[in-house]
Amino acid sequence: MTTSGLNNRETLDSLALHFRSRVLKEHDIRELASMPRQRLRRSLELLLLKMLAEERVILTQSRQSLLVETVLNETVGFGPLEPLLGDESITEIMVVAADEVYIERRGRLELTDVHFRDDDHIMHVIERIIAPIGRRIDDSSPMVDARLPDGSRVNAVISPVAVSGPVLTIRKFRKSPLGLQDLCGLGAMTEPMVRFLSAAVKAKINMVVSGGTGSGKTTLLAACAREIPAGERLIIIEDMSELRIDRKHVISLEARPANVEGRGEINIRNLVRNSLRMRPDRIIVGEVRGGEAFDMLQAMNTGHEGSLTTIHANTPHDALARLESMVVMAGNQMPMELIRKHILGALDLIVQVARLTDGTLRVIAISELHGDEPRHIFRFDRENTDDQGKIIGKHVSCGNIPACLPRLKAFGQNLDPAMFLSEEGLP
Repeated sequence: MTTSGLNNRETLDSLALHFRSRVLKEHDIRELASMPRQRLRRSLELLLLKMLAEERVILTQSRQSLLVETVLNETVGFGPLEPLLGDESITEIMVVAADEVYIERRGRLELTDVHFRDDDHIMHVIERIIAPIGRRIDDSSPMVDARLPDGSRVNAVISPVAVSGPVLTIRKFRKSPLGLQDLCGLGAMTEPMVRFLSAAVKAKINMVVSGGTGSGKTTLLAACAREIPAGERLIIIEDMSELRIDRKHVISLEARPANVEGRGEINIRNLVRNSLRMRPDRIIVGEVRGGEAFDMLQAMNTGHEGSLTTIHANTPHDALARLESMVVMAGNQMPMELIRKHILGALDLIVQVARLTDGTLRVIAISELHGDEPRHIFRFDRENTDDQGKIIGKHVSCGNIPACLPRLKAFGQNLDPAMFLSEEGLP
C-alpha cells in the first residue's frame, strides 16, 4: 500500500488506533510503560516499522514519526492532549467537545486544532487520568476531581450532568513555582508589598488570600508559603493535592470522596480537625469552602498562628461575609455579632488577587482587619485601558500604618513606617 490516501489526519488516526491495538495485544503494556520516554519511543518505533512492513503500509518519514508519536501518546500518555501538556506557556486546557479544545495562554482563551475521535476517546483519556489515583466517574458519580502525575489539577464532568458529552478541564501545574519576587517582576505587586507580605509570613500573621476563579489564589498562597522560615512543621490540607513547597518537614493531606457504597468520605473539615493533633507549626488549607472555616478560625485563635488559606470572594468585604456564612454552615448557633468578633480575633490580613481583563494577575489589595472592617494597606488603582486592551494602573500605599508592625518587629522584621505613608509605598 502506498502513501496515497494515507496522509490525511483521519486516516492517520485510524492507523494509529489499529497499530495501538496490535501493540496492546502482542506486547506487555506494563513493561512498555516502565521504560524511560526516549527508550519507549525507540522501542515503539521499531515495533511499528516491523508492523508497517508486515502489512505493507508505506508512509513518508514525517507521517511515520507522527504515527509513532500518536501511538505513544495513546498507549502510555493522554492522547491528543500530550502536546498541550508539554507546552509550558499554556496554563489551562479545556475540552468542550471532541472537535473543540481550548487553551488559556497569558490569560487569553484560544481555540486549538487539537481534536479527539469522538466522546469515547475523551472518556478513555479521562479514565487514564483518574484510574491511578483511585477515583471513579460513571452515571452515579458523573463529576470527578483528579490530578496528573506532575500535580496539574483536573476536573471532569460526564453525562447526564454534561448534556452535550464529556467535559474535561486541566489547570496546569508550574514546574518552577513562583515566589513573591517573581510575582513582583511580573507586575502583580510592588517591592514594598513583597517586603510586607514576607515579613507578615515570617511573623506568623494569619492570612487569607481572596479572589475569583482562576485569579491566582493558589499561586500567591504557594509564594507566601515559600517565605515560611526553615525548621517549621507544615501541614497542607487540600481537596486535591496541588501545592508544592520545596522544603523538608511538609505533610500533605488530601480529602477523599465516598466510595461506591457511599462510605469512607474524609472531608476538609475532618482533616483540619485531625491536623490539630499532629503538632503543626503552620496549617495551610488550599481553600475553605464550608464548615472547615470554623475549625480553621478556632485553630488560629488557639495558638496555631501563621496559618494560610484561600477563599473564593471578589473583595475583602465579600471574604469576611463568606467566612461568616461558613461559620454558620458549621452548625454554630452564635449570633452574627459574635461570629464577626470571632473572625476578627483570628484573622489578621486579607490579600485580594484578581485576573484582569488583559489576562494579567494583580494583587489588588492588601487589607488589615482593623476594627470591624478591612482597612487597605496597599491597593491597585486601575486608571485606563490602552488600544491593545492592556490595563494601565499602579499599586499605591493607602497611608495606613499596619497595626501589626510591633509584632513584625518582635519577630525581627523591621519595616520603615514611612513605606506605608508615601503614595508609591517607598520610604
